[in-house]
Amino acid sequence: MTRIITIANQKGGVGKTTTTVNLAAALAATKRRVLLVDMDPQGNATMGSGVDKNRLKISVCDVLLGDASATQALQRCEEAGYDILPANADLTAAEVQLMNKIGREKQLTLAIDTLREAYDYILIDCPPSLNMLTVNALVAASGVVVPMQCEYYALEGLSSLLETIEQIRINVNPEIRLEGLLRTMYDPRNNLSNDVSSELVEHFGDRVYRTVIPRNVALAEAPSYGQSILKYNKNSRGSLAYLALAGEVLRRDAKRHHYINQ
Repeated sequence: MTRIITIANQKGGVGKTTTTVNLAAALAATKRRVLLVDMDPQGNATMGSGVDKNRLKISVCDVLLGDASATQALQRCEEAGYDILPANADLTAAEVQLMNKIGREKQLTLAIDTLREAYDYILIDCPPSLNMLTVNALVAASGVVVPMQCEYYALEGLSSLLETIEQIRINVNPEIRLEGLLRTMYDPRNNLSNDVSSELVEHFGDRVYRTVIPRNVALAEAPSYGQSILKYNKNSRGSLAYLALAGEVLRRDAKRHHYINQ
C-alpha cells in the first residue's frame, strides 16, 4: 500500500526541504519506488533534486489547476533515484486561484490518486506556512512528519500545527496521523537543545524519531549542487542520519502493517 507522508512545519528554516529530499533519496536507496511532490513556491526541493525550476514547462501548479495531468508534470531524478512533481513561483498564483475552486482542499489528493499504484512512498514538501497549499498536502497524506529544531520557540509552533492536523482529521481526512517528530540541526553540546529534546520525548514518547539529524556542513552544501546528501557525500554524518531515518520509517511501517493484518 502506498504511504503518503507530508513533511510540514509552519516555521521556516527547520529542515523541511532537506528532510524531504534526503529521506526520498534514502528510501529510494532501499529500492522503494519514491515520488517527491514539491508544494513550496520557492521550489527548493525541485532545485535540490537537480531540476531547474526556471525551465519548467509543466509544474505541480498546472496539475493543481487542472491544466495538466500529474503524469505530464512528472520528472525523473536519475541521480537521486526518485521521481518529482516539480514546483516554482507559479504556485503562489495557484494558491490564489484555488481559493475560489470547489473542493479546493482536495486538488492535490485528486491529482496524485492517479499515481498511487506506481509508488511505495509519496513525500510532500510544504511551504513554511499553514496556507491552502499546506492544507492540500495534509488532506492528501496519511501521515505527517514534523522536522523541528530543539530551540525555545519550537514547541509553541508545534501546537498550532497539531491543531490543524486534528481539524483536518475530523473534517476532511480521517486517515491522517502524526507520523513522527524529527529533531534536526541538532547539537548535543547545546544545553537548550538537550532540554527541548527531553521535553519532546517526555510529551510525545515514541512518536519522536530516535534518529537525530545533526548540524552538518555537507547537508548545507548539497542543495547548491542539486544533489541529495547521499550523492554529494555518502559517508557524511548527515547522509548516515537520513539512511537511519529511512530505516526507522520502514520499520515503523512494517510494524504497523503487521499489526493491521493480525
